[in-house]
Amino acid sequence: MEKNPFKAGYVAIVGVPNVGKSTLMNALVGQKLSIVTNKPQTTRHKIIGILSGEEYQIVFLDTPGLLQPKYQLHRTMMHAAQAAIADADLVLYMIDCTRDPEQAGQQPEMDILRTLKKPVYLVVNKTDAVKKQQVADMIAVHSASYKFKEVFPLSALTNDGIEALVQEIVRDLPEHEPYYPTDAVTEHPERFFVGELIREKIFEVFREEIPYSTTVDIIDFKERPGKKDLIEAEIYVERDSQKGILIGKKGIALKQIGETARKAIEEFLQRPVFLNLHVRVKGNWREQDAMLKRLGYK
Repeated sequence: MEKNPFKAGYVAIVGVPNVGKSTLMNALVGQKLSIVTNKPQTTRHKIIGILSGEEYQIVFLDTPGLLQPKYQLHRTMMHAAQAAIADADLVLYMIDCTRDPEQAGQQPEMDILRTLKKPVYLVVNKTDAVKKQQVADMIAVHSASYKFKEVFPLSALTNDGIEALVQEIVRDLPEHEPYYPTDAVTEHPERFFVGELIREKIFEVFREEIPYSTTVDIIDFKERPGKKDLIEAEIYVERDSQKGILIGKKGIALKQIGETARKAIEEFLQRPVFLNLHVRVKGNWREQDAMLKRLGYK
């Protein structure tokens, strides 16, 4: 029996901040690759997740949320999102159906979609949280603004609708050899995800503005046979007051971040680690091209 031709391609997941793009990426790949919090703008890099089957390979690109830039960091994030859209064979435009339908379909990102000459799916997330009429209203408003190739209501949190989405994506992929080894799930090194996990825990512990002024730099990552891996990380903030908050009285806050981050890192790496965190002040780092390049944003 003749085998079907192998299909492979890039699929960009785009949308405004906090609609569930990272949760969808993790659900599609079946592994946690993107950090997930209830705060918007947590994804700053273009995260690559790879899903391979017997006759296909989908390279998912989880992008920073589309927004109006306020800092050089934001502008860099938007370049990453636009580059992912340009590279993709297919685009998943994701919306949150718990939001007001009357405000949908008018966002600037719709202008980006209208310039594309490639398939675009409307992915309607969080269907588990609203009534069917709310889902139908969101689909109607967005479908009036753009002619999507397919519409997929789903819940990235519960995995409802994920399999059907994957099947349809495979149908639209071009015939191509796999871009990556079929056992790979990402192209990013382990130290990249370690930094992302530390940043996720900062978001979880601090609910105010401070996480947005924070980034993480992994300065040492040593695998030590027979011993715990050694990880040294620096957390950068923009002001001395933020440093004091992150460290906390007698170092309690930093200890809490370190403990929760260490557990998450060990779960991800599947081996024990020794994690040492330091907090440094780097004023206005979000506007410094050299700093953004060093941290891997450019």
